[in-house]
Amino acid sequence: MYHLPVLLNESINGLNIKPDGLYVDVTYGGGGHSAEILKKLESGHLYGFDQDKDAEANIPDDEHFTFIPQNFKYLKNFLSLYGAKKVDGIFADLGVSSHQFDVADKGFSTRFEGRLDMRMDQNNPMSASLIVNSYSEENLAVILANYGELQNARRMAKSIVFARNIKPINTTFELKEAIKSLLPKFKENKVLAQLFQALRIEVNQEMQVLEAFLSQCADLLNPGGRLVVLSYHSLEDRMVKNFLRSGNVKGEIEKDFFGNNLSPYELISRKAIVASDDEISRNSRSRSARLRIAERK
Repeated sequence: MYHLPVLLNESINGLNIKPDGLYVDVTYGGGGHSAEILKKLESGHLYGFDQDKDAEANIPDDEHFTFIPQNFKYLKNFLSLYGAKKVDGIFADLGVSSHQFDVADKGFSTRFEGRLDMRMDQNNPMSASLIVNSYSEENLAVILANYGELQNARRMAKSIVFARNIKPINTTFELKEAIKSLLPKFKENKVLAQLFQALRIEVNQEMQVLEAFLSQCADLLNPGGRLVVLSYHSLEDRMVKNFLRSGNVKGEIEKDFFGNNLSPYELISRKAIVASDDEISRNSRSRSARLRIAERK
């Protein structure tokens, strides 16, 4: 299976689906969430975005579904191309699928030896190998600190540069070897996951893509339309939370003359929704998931 959909019922309920509505799943992947959306549509339509060619193997034969093989930062342009100016709900699952982690040659996983790739889109000229072997020590440290939230980012960057000066770092295991002396006992896997996360975010420009996506949603949603976003690390969740509260990335709430919040959204849930203990026991990926739901005013 591509992967188990996380917080599936909560996400679908959050979309408040109308049988004749227009919906978008901007992270189609294995199609788990999309399949549930389609079950609730009668005359409505669902558009699924995914830049990963592997996702195309999961496209259903359904007249109510259109697959768009693009990065969701181009959401508005491609929906317009397909004649959808406004929609009733937008769903995003920002996690990396189990499928991505399980294919060794994609380089996402700390468990397997594979090329240091980490590209979601194989047409992307950037790769983890390019970053590790060409970024300055200072730039590497900034990425590891900002995107991996690593406390020893400077020392780690220094070790990477030292190792690559002896021999280029081209595989996941070569990278692990380069920094193994800096891994704290009993926390090796956590720190490695933070390192790989930082490189993946930089390769795919994930924070910039997320901001571009969020900034388009308010214009696309009909009044009463829902935006439902699943995130898996604090950087993403903070940006989503700020956008839904205030309509901007900084979270700065603007008010009108009467003191009303000018955010285009009404929060459906004040706090992020998290997975139950039962779901976590069945699907460990759900442990870090945070689901936020807002309605277009």
